[in-house]
Amino acid sequence: MNPNRLAFVALAIVLTACSSRQTSDTPTPASSVAAATATANGEISAADLEERLTAFAHDSMMGREIGTAGNTMGTEYIADQVARMGLEPAGDDGTFFQTLPMVERRPEGSITIAGTELEMGVDFVPIPRLGSFLPFSTKGSIDGKGVIYGGPASDAPALTADDVAGKLVVLGVPVTSTGRPNIQTINRQALQTYLSAAGVAITALEMLPPGWADFMMQSRTVMSGGDTPEGTLGLFVSRDVAEQLIGAPLADAAVGAMGTTIEGTVTFVEEPARYPARNVVGIVRGSDPELRNEYVAIGSHNDHVGTSGTPVDHDSLWAFLNVVRPMGAESPNRQATTEEATRIQAIIDSLRAIRPARVDSIFNGADDDGSGSIAMLEIAEAFATSATKPRRSIIFVWHTGEEVGLYGAGWFTENPTVPRENIVAQLNLDMVGRGKASDIENGGLNYIQLIGSRRLSTELGDL
Repeated sequence: MNPNRLAFVALAIVLTACSSRQTSDTPTPASSVAAATATANGEISAADLEERLTAFAHDSMMGREIGTAGNTMGTEYIADQVARMGLEPAGDDGTFFQTLPMVERRPEGSITIAGTELEMGVDFVPIPRLGSFLPFSTKGSIDGKGVIYGGPASDAPALTADDVAGKLVVLGVPVTSTGRPNIQTINRQALQTYLSAAGVAITALEMLPPGWADFMMQSRTVMSGGDTPEGTLGLFVSRDVAEQLIGAPLADAAVGAMGTTIEGTVTFVEEPARYPARNVVGIVRGSDPELRNEYVAIGSHNDHVGTSGTPVDHDSLWAFLNVVRPMGAESPNRQATTEEATRIQAIIDSLRAIRPARVDSIFNGADDDGSGSIAMLEIAEAFATSATKPRRSIIFVWHTGEEVGLYGAGWFTENPTVPRENIVAQLNLDMVGRGKASDIENGGLNYIQLIGSRRLSTELGDL
């Protein structure tokens, strides 16, 4: 059978098995997580999926965030499993691991306005590079730069790239009818125009969601930026600081008005990461002498988002999400209606009758993407133990760092451990437990959602 078809058949079996069983409420003891193994007969079963997923998404994995001990444990678990299955190592130096060049980056510096030193984390917060949403640099200088007011951050660019070149641009943020600034109104196209500036100060510090300022102040594990060129620094500043910078109340400030001169340096310093960030890569070698050097790639991501700084009531959160946001991030972020609030309270009351409140701070990532990672293990085992091997080889890649910007997938794409031109197809598994009738129209145990199966190949879509 064509290996692409074999992969789809195996995936369909896994999806059905995942939909029919839930992970146990009783977690595997932490001491037994590393030793937890499913049956090795190659049969894809709900029992195997449950056993492996319970271990992989266990509390002791601490949410598997990249750059943490939990993610290191998670990748060790996967590598141990594929080694037992007999997959061929396809990482670095004959191992199952492909290690990414990671560092820990944290903000550092000070700012002075008219002789008064500002407090980082209170008066201003440096903005780490957040992809295309806030495309600022982690290197640059605002010392001795003039200040110019660019108007509301929601508006189209009122100034040109030449107007703001070498200056610190201050942008206001509109206030909603409730009197709170609204960060969602930031015009990201305008930010692109202002990347000729030395820095951009967005007047939004007071309205950041709880914990965001602390999050941006923390040391964060990121891809090495040692060769990152100097660019535009980003700051969130308080309204009081913004008005000090432009020398006038925001309501009275004219677009293009020049303000004071800023002093100080803000940068992000980098140190070696404490824990490795690793893709796990293994191969089931094909049987055809001519085709065994071609590969069908199967992927998922091994990381999740770690832990919350503020523990929450697990049952209340589950009840709210189950009623209001059943598709997680794909459901609108909104408040519950009166009818929904009644349903949520009924669920909580029924759970309280069984047990007291359970406070939790760990994002276990059983669905995102424990389900895909464990489905891949089952598929790998099925191929590895089958007496009949596919004609082409299958390369399994458990990518790291998906949650922080597709780090592992990007690194493997740019630095593949097999010739990239020999990879003839790629199948990626993410959150395969979705699709209940309560989640989506026409959902059920046999529901499979395919995204992009015809984007590059109609043949793959037909299969």
